[in-house]
Amino acid sequence: MSTNIQLYTDGSSRGNPGPGGYGAILIFGQHRKELSQGYRRTTNNRMELWAVIAGLEAITKKELPVTVFSDSQYVVNAIEKGWLKNWIKTDFKGGKKNKDLWKHYYELAKGFTVNFVWVKGHSTNALNNRCDELATTAAVGKNLLVDEGYEKETQ
Repeated sequence: MSTNIQLYTDGSSRGNPGPGGYGAILIFGQHRKELSQGYRRTTNNRMELWAVIAGLEAITKKELPVTVFSDSQYVVNAIEKGWLKNWIKTDFKGGKKNKDLWKHYYELAKGFTVNFVWVKGHSTNALNNRCDELATTAAVGKNLLVDEGYEKETQ
């Protein structure tokens, strides 16, 4: 059995901004869990990041390393290229967006060993494609939540 948790993620918005959703799939050994949620007004980048956050929040074995597979260069580069550390250090100077979610991710990720891998979206990766289905289905679903961070940021 693998000692690594795999987390596949994707975000979607129907219009940018518009109704949005995220999809995430957690895999550990033979176990697989799918997560998704829709929001009434948000952006694609916020949903990409929400997918990662929701996936990490669902993990109970925090001592195991997590590999996140994402088709979002925004998310992957922010972590892997150290942009987020700089944004945190400068308190998001210059109007960097999604401060609420990035700070949430930053605090949450302290409890994990996380590695990010970029995958090409809408391509041959079946799990990324499934996350896209989950995200788009959530975005057009009923009972959409309010993305309070986005709505505060845009008031």
